[in-house]
Amino acid sequence: MRNPTTFYKDIIQYFETNYIHLGLTLLFLIAGFLIANFIKKRVRLRLIKKSPNHITATFISQIISFALKTAVLLITLYMLGLDAFTNKILAGAGLLTFVIGFALKDIGENFLAGIILAFKSPFRLNDLIEVDKIVGFVKDINIRETLIKTPDGRDVFLPNSIILKNPLFNYTIDGFLRYEFTVGIAYENSPGKASEIIEETLSKLDSVLKGDKKPSIAIDEFATNTVNLKVRFWINTFESTKRSYHINIRSNAMDKVMGALLSAGFSLPASIVELKNYDQSDSLNLKLNSDENSL
Repeated sequence: MRNPTTFYKDIIQYFETNYIHLGLTLLFLIAGFLIANFIKKRVRLRLIKKSPNHITATFISQIISFALKTAVLLITLYMLGLDAFTNKILAGAGLLTFVIGFALKDIGENFLAGIILAFKSPFRLNDLIEVDKIVGFVKDINIRETLIKTPDGRDVFLPNSIILKNPLFNYTIDGFLRYEFTVGIAYENSPGKASEIIEETLSKLDSVLKGDKKPSIAIDEFATNTVNLKVRFWINTFESTKRSYHINIRSNAMDKVMGALLSAGFSLPASIVELKNYDQSDSLNLKLNSDENSL
């Protein structure tokens, strides 16, 4: 067995003899990584100028950066005199790929899914999507996962394979998104008149689209206490990328519609049970009897 003291002396002697070479190798490694990052940024900026899909540009730049850094590491090993070790790595790349692919099949699956998503482009940054009952705005995509920001502020790191395997709902890809809500009016009120007031009110809102996508109102249900009207309207999602913009539109529309109907004298009853006594004499006798008992 080799003496540890002799082993450490050999290491110190190696560094004393080759410190210049080791220093240059370290500088090459650092410079190589810096250049790879610089190329990554430049490629991403150029692709963004040519393609409106920033996700594809980001993903391609990440792959280029990974390939360049891998090449820098292999060259560094050659510079350190580890030619045999490097050759073994290259010669065993096939077997190594198989072993790593089997052991890390989920990561590999997410990587391939990320490539497909990047080139297929089913969504863009800030698109509102739903996958596997998770709803949110796309903030980023990388080799393994996609970052989604939910309307309540949670960051969800969704594996790319899940997005590829499950149905994907993109609510903002064409810039149009429909909202709806229900209004219940009393049976003695006119649904037609209420519909006119609702349509007129929504048409005054800048965020609500007009023309072919103007608001539509229809009777949805004859409930116990109300005639329910289903109100549908469209918005342009390209007008703002803020999450609060999409959420507040529906709330603002409902508030304006309620105010307009109340101002027009419409009744918006709720599920309230009213007890009415139409026989006033019984009520009076009950009160007199109660007063006599108290005396």
